[in-house]
Amino acid sequence: MRQLKQIHAQIITDDAFFPHETSLELSKLTSFCAVSPNGSLPYAKTIFNYQENPSIPLYNALIRGFCCSKHPLEAVALHKKMLQKGLKPNSMTYPFVIKACNELSRTQDGMLVLTYVVKIGLESYHYILSSLIHLYANGKDLFSARRLYAACLARDIGSGNSLIDGYVKYGNMKLAREVFDGMVYRDVISWNTMINGYGIIGDVDKAKRLFDGMPDRNIVSWNSMLACYAKCGNGNDAIKMFHEMPRKDVVSWNAMLACHAQCGKSNEALALFEEVKEAHVRPTETTMVSLLSACSHLGALDQGLLLHSHICDHNIEINSILGTALMDMYAKCGSISRAAEVFRSRDRKDILAWNTIITGMAMHGHAKEAEYLFKQMQEEGVVPNDITLVAMLSAFRHAGMIEEGRRLLICMGSSYGIDPKVEHYGCVIDLLSRAGRLEEAFDLMGNMPMEPNACAWGALLGGCMIHGDAEAGGRVGKRLLDLQPQHSGRYILLSNIYAAARRWDDARKVRNLMTAKGVAKVPGASVIEYVADDWSHPEAKHIYEKWCEISTRLKGSNGYSPDTAQVLVDLEEEEKEHALSVHSEKLAIAYGFLRLGPHEDIRIVKNLRVCGDCHNAIKLISRVYGREIIMRDRNRFHHFKDGSCSCLDFW
Repeated sequence: MRQLKQIHAQIITDDAFFPHETSLELSKLTSFCAVSPNGSLPYAKTIFNYQENPSIPLYNALIRGFCCSKHPLEAVALHKKMLQKGLKPNSMTYPFVIKACNELSRTQDGMLVLTYVVKIGLESYHYILSSLIHLYANGKDLFSARRLYAACLARDIGSGNSLIDGYVKYGNMKLAREVFDGMVYRDVISWNTMINGYGIIGDVDKAKRLFDGMPDRNIVSWNSMLACYAKCGNGNDAIKMFHEMPRKDVVSWNAMLACHAQCGKSNEALALFEEVKEAHVRPTETTMVSLLSACSHLGALDQGLLLHSHICDHNIEINSILGTALMDMYAKCGSISRAAEVFRSRDRKDILAWNTIITGMAMHGHAKEAEYLFKQMQEEGVVPNDITLVAMLSAFRHAGMIEEGRRLLICMGSSYGIDPKVEHYGCVIDLLSRAGRLEEAFDLMGNMPMEPNACAWGALLGGCMIHGDAEAGGRVGKRLLDLQPQHSGRYILLSNIYAAARRWDDARKVRNLMTAKGVAKVPGASVIEYVADDWSHPEAKHIYEKWCEISTRLKGSNGYSPDTAQVLVDLEEEEKEHALSVHSEKLAIAYGFLRLGPHEDIRIVKNLRVCGDCHNAIKLISRVYGREIIMRDRNRFHHFKDGSCSCLDFW
């Protein structure tokens, strides 16, 4: 640019050698400034604005520059200005005007451009038609795109690829395949787009056949097939392909990280990150989102903190998605205060950010804070959506705020223009059921405008369990078993309802039915990978000894007595006490005592709901030992400190 400015100055000042600037000189100057990586678009605009009657080449140069910049709208505006000045755009104008419309997703402007193209007789230029096909396909006007494609006498690869891409994005692989098979020539982009499309719809076999039949492959081809395996949950095939790849880039690593995270292999995802660093691959926002998702699943706060530090140390941009992933990780790892800090640090908070923080507050039982945030988001002009309202109803549900929940459900349509969905009804049914208002819950379910789903019936069954209504529980349970015959939790809950009512024969029948259908009970397990009543852990002996020590101290002078009513099987009292002692959350706490410092918080993630006896025992442990214990079970967080718990105690 420094040399160009010197030449430009020479042209302007040396009248003897350069009598006046020519249109060709100006267009070349403007083209360099506007398009060159070392150029300056503002300087190009200055040259343009200095001219009383800019020429068509000058317009074209600046339109191209704006099209390829972050300001494509300026390119569209310049085209309109050309027409207003009575100038006639040429074949060099329209590919970039159309590209600008495409960048802006302005299909309507593209239709006007097509009118001008036909009017001035440029429709025979295949690269203009190819640009228009891409515009229409990207804007999902696939009928117009296909009509233009059919009108092309000399169809190029680019226009065919654009049409295939449009059909893939629309999910119509049948028509995408028709275009693909009808192409005389294909390039690697054609094949990669088709493989990606089959991955989106989950057809691994067709994707693999295409991949195997490719004449040439590039790294995108390998990544597309790898992503296809990952999206479809074929973890073993993905791992095999990953190791077969001749070269890997950050997209390859991201695909494997996402595959592990989606398949529930969170530890493997975190371990793979060490390999990413060893391979000297620079992580992207996508990399960190997958890793944070793994931390969320595990409840691994320390790992999440390290990842957050890595993001800051390596100047990875915290965009909307990554910021939301950070908030979600902190909320699910039990640190809602850090989630709130990330939320407050965001300059621009979109609906995703608001929904995440409100959901986090709901999970932690902070209903009043969720209410405050809900009001604040509306004051800042962010319109709630159906997910926001599910989060608010969940907050009311966890806090037992019955009237607030009912009121929000009733006014959803009038206040927010959102018709209640089955998820919204399910939250309120759960709220009423837990409060013992089972008749109201049944009435609400009967008045739903849609068919109740398994979650709504499950909420009712949970209420029947809490309040010991075996008759209603039997009716609801049988309905649930019809809806979800392979869901082990439904059998267990129904069996427990019968057992609590001492209807042992009915409880046994449910258990036998479960066995007959081949449904296995999910064992209680903690994030430290310890399964209840499992002696395979290398430190099992020490863990059980530690729990016996804790239990003895609780019983000795603190009045703890195991609540054997929680054991809903017909056993002797001593056997019931043993059954309670091997609940995984108790053993996880014992393991924490063995492995953590005396002042460190104990954080546990349990895959099932914590039982009443464990809840009471952990409250007592927090007081006797002066330890903070944060537990995330299937439903919510429990923060135990000084003998109390932040959540409602099984109201």
